[in-house]
Amino acid sequence: MERNDQEIMNISEQPKSRWKKGKRVVKKVVSTVGAGVIGSVLTLALAANTSILKEEPQNQPQAVTTAKAETDQSYNVEKLSTTTSLADMVEKASKAVVGIVSSKNQQTGFFPNNQSSGTSSGSGVIFRKDDKEAYIVTNNHVIEGADSVEISLENGTKTEAELVGADALTDLAVLKINAKDVETVMEFGDSDTLRAGDSVVAIGNPLGLEFSRTVTQGIVSAVNRTISVDTSAGNWDLNVIQTDAAINPGNSGGALVNMAGELVGINSLKIAENGVEGLGFAIPANDAKPLIEEMIKNGKVARPYMGIGMVDLEQVSPQYLQQLPKGIEGGVIITSVDPESAAAKAGLKIEDILVSINGHDIKNSTDLRKMLYTELKVGDKASLQVYRNGKTETFFIELTGYPEN
Repeated sequence: MERNDQEIMNISEQPKSRWKKGKRVVKKVVSTVGAGVIGSVLTLALAANTSILKEEPQNQPQAVTTAKAETDQSYNVEKLSTTTSLADMVEKASKAVVGIVSSKNQQTGFFPNNQSSGTSSGSGVIFRKDDKEAYIVTNNHVIEGADSVEISLENGTKTEAELVGADALTDLAVLKINAKDVETVMEFGDSDTLRAGDSVVAIGNPLGLEFSRTVTQGIVSAVNRTISVDTSAGNWDLNVIQTDAAINPGNSGGALVNMAGELVGINSLKIAENGVEGLGFAIPANDAKPLIEEMIKNGKVARPYMGIGMVDLEQVSPQYLQQLPKGIEGGVIITSVDPESAAAKAGLKIEDILVSINGHDIKNSTDLRKMLYTELKVGDKASLQVYRNGKTETFFIELTGYPEN
């Protein structure tokens, strides 16, 4: 059974906006434009989601300048005209965009032999190629939980892909296929140079492979937007490029391309709300590149692991917080502790209330993850301010990596 639309991220929040750390924070109903064919919903994890690119450098289309001299009675006038073909650029870039169909076997009933299969589709971009393998970047939510992934190339070839690495928090994943089937790769552009008003095109497979390599044109509406997303790895504030180029279900993991034919973003999200049009979002190429390289090298993105389960303080009934000082307005309550984790070794316990790390206030679980994943790394030592039985205590923790499965 197939499905024609897979919403991999649905985040319902009160429609409001606020400025946060110099970035525009948008909190609306966000649906990742992920998978396109009928089937099992592959839940997102962050990504950012990082949110899955690999290719060998190719020459990019360049403006062609011609000079024509015209003679006047009294002087010579040299007129310069610049012509560039959008169609030529798109034709070349589209060859590096692939369709992705992920399949997952789902157990039904109580017996392991009772299984139904589901498929979902998305897009990807070939960004690197060597003598043996070609690499594809896509969104994690396009392939998350899949038992097999099939790649559909521009020349009609279909081939099985191998997962290199994935990162649910940033919604990125990297796949690889046999290089012999690949003719073209797409180069990365510098997403930091993008400005509101720059022209861009989105290339992908909206609604499935039937509309493969559909091209839509628009502009960069804004840069450095922050979208709050709920991933399979927890809540995360994802840095994105906003564009009005049409993005639809199935475009997830596809290319946002500048006028030089360079990959400047990985299309990932759109605002899904009645009456709203032209609000699509892409993971910036400069954010994606180091994560992609780490996944190719290590198969994952290494992040510190504390080993606690938690719930935001604001979600707890006030009657359970009567022992806290009135000035404490944020933090997380520890609901579980991995007995083999750094948190357990540091002495943290269930019902402890964590309010700061290294002197930085922690308002909620998103703040905690951001502090861990952007300011700290595996092996770092950190001080934790914790309220236990209404009294403040300080604990010291040495962060480890996530345990191997």
